[in-house]
Amino acid sequence: MIYELYFKDVYRFIYSLCRDTAIAEEITQETFVKALKSIDSFQGKCKLNVWLCQIAKNTYYTYQRKQARMSNVNTEHSIASNVEQGSSLDEYLITKEDALRVHRALHHMKEPYKEVFTLRVFGELSFAEISGLFGKTESWARVTFYRAKQSIQQQLKEGEKHE
Repeated sequence: MIYELYFKDVYRFIYSLCRDTAIAEEITQETFVKALKSIDSFQGKCKLNVWLCQIAKNTYYTYQRKQARMSNVNTEHSIASNVEQGSSLDEYLITKEDALRVHRALHHMKEPYKEVFTLRVFGELSFAEISGLFGKTESWARVTFYRAKQSIQQQLKEGEKHE
């Protein structure tokens, strides 16, 4: 019954993160397997669909980390061959370093700012979808995202001063 009620919500959420139907289906299935195995741990402090989406998000991020580890070897090979062919390693490193700086700033950020920023930027969720996940208003989602963005920009400026 839970599967029938919430499958579409969880699937849409994961699809908004990955934009791939096959991956979204796989992660959604895995989410419900995990949820059914740990249904006793659901305490009812949030809506069931929010709990399921949290499981789905964590499952997706675990999937992403596994994919990153697998492709890391391929990336290193690709970088080496690009350098051999004369491509600019600097361009790759600048982009990679900028992303790392943003992730570092995000790492030091408190909740819910961290999660709202991540869902908006990396998950590409709308403010309406984010507000629904948190059970808050769309205005709350917009303000929280704005404050998170300001905080990251401030941290990046401070980081530049120290470099």
